[in-house]
Amino acid sequence: MKKTVRGELTVFFSLVFLLLLALVGAVVESVSIQVGKNEKRADAGRAAESVFAEYQRDLLEKYGVFALEESYESGQISEENVLNRLSFYGAENMDIAIVAIRYMTDNSGREFFRQAVEYQKMKTGMSVVEAVLDHQSAWEEKEYLAEEYEGEDDKTDADLQQILQTEEQELPDEDNPLELLRTWKSGAFLNLIRPNEFTLSEKTLDSCELLSERNLRKGYGTLYEKESGSGDAVFFNLYLLEKFGNATSRKEDAYLQYELEYLLEGKESDAKNLEAVTKKLCNIRFGINYAYLLTNQTMQAEAEALAGTISILLAAPAIIPVMKQGILLTWAYGEAMMDVRTLLEGEKVPLIKTQETWKLSLESLLDIEERGLPIEKKKEETGMTYKEYLQMLLLTKNIEVLAMRALNLVELNISSMDGKSFFKADACITGAKFQMDCPMRRNVNYQFQVSYQYH
Repeated sequence: MKKTVRGELTVFFSLVFLLLLALVGAVVESVSIQVGKNEKRADAGRAAESVFAEYQRDLLEKYGVFALEESYESGQISEENVLNRLSFYGAENMDIAIVAIRYMTDNSGREFFRQAVEYQKMKTGMSVVEAVLDHQSAWEEKEYLAEEYEGEDDKTDADLQQILQTEEQELPDEDNPLELLRTWKSGAFLNLIRPNEFTLSEKTLDSCELLSERNLRKGYGTLYEKESGSGDAVFFNLYLLEKFGNATSRKEDAYLQYELEYLLEGKESDAKNLEAVTKKLCNIRFGINYAYLLTNQTMQAEAEALAGTISILLAAPAIIPVMKQGILLTWAYGEAMMDVRTLLEGEKVPLIKTQETWKLSLESLLDIEERGLPIEKKKEETGMTYKEYLQMLLLTKNIEVLAMRALNLVELNISSMDGKSFFKADACITGAKFQMDCPMRRNVNYQFQVSYQYH
């Protein structure tokens, strides 16, 4: 008798096995596709890193700033150059588009400013900020003095002329200290305060060639933007002081010799920039010096005695108070000219004068027109140098103005180097984001983004 065997379990397990096999196949396929995606992302990431490793070396060596020069030293500026390098470094077989890009000149040089600040923070640390800000508060007080006494000579001269008219007298120009002061302010100022051994630079620039005067390439899209910190302006100014020369510490290979003076004034020649800066320093020193004279009874007595002598010659005693005031104003300005000359000699000038640090005698003041500023023999051990005075002036300037003027110099200095005429600061990329479109097998299309930004 034959036994009948039922096959329900065999069919069941066969179906389960097929389902398991399909599941395993689907998992394997999914893993395979995901591995492929990871490989594509890795390829794109390595390609982006490799592209941005081709930073402009002169920019880094001279200024400590990272940027990718978009023309690759060809002078042919195009985003295609970057896309071709991405493909070369492993992002081949991908459709690539740039969805965000930043240039060094974007937002009035914000990218340049950011990197300069980071460079200086790593070099000097945060402790330097407090010391500079302490100096700044003292400097702002002295600037206020200069503004307060600005125009005091015109007011005093008007008072003097009114008294002379009332007395029916006339004061010769050579006996009028205020006339002497006007001559100094309006004349060839640099010739008055320039040290004998100081060689005045004749370098100029064509403002039409400056990047700040042309239509710049502009970035687009969204990239990481770091907010400015409270001490960033100080770090940026320290960076400018280190990377750019000035009248007492020149960089011989620079397009302009007085670079910091250009950053402050933005004029087209070294001579004009230096004159503008030294006049500004002289005006500030004038306010400080005049404030000191008002506290020194001995020097006020000297000025009053001279005013009395002049009044006797004119038989007009009413002019003594006004004439004394005029003598003090002229004396303060003469001392300020001495101070600026001392700074250009590379020596120090105290911010606040004392009897011991005052240089110009009243007798020498009256001989300046004929003999020039007297030669100093004593050098001060304490005080501020010309560079430190410039630092205080920099702190009063708008950061965006300073950044763009600095970029003007960066471009001029690098493009004037041998074989670097291609260099344009607005073709220097500091970051970019790429949209990658990758065809996979089984009609899978993988899209993702890769970004790189110098920090």
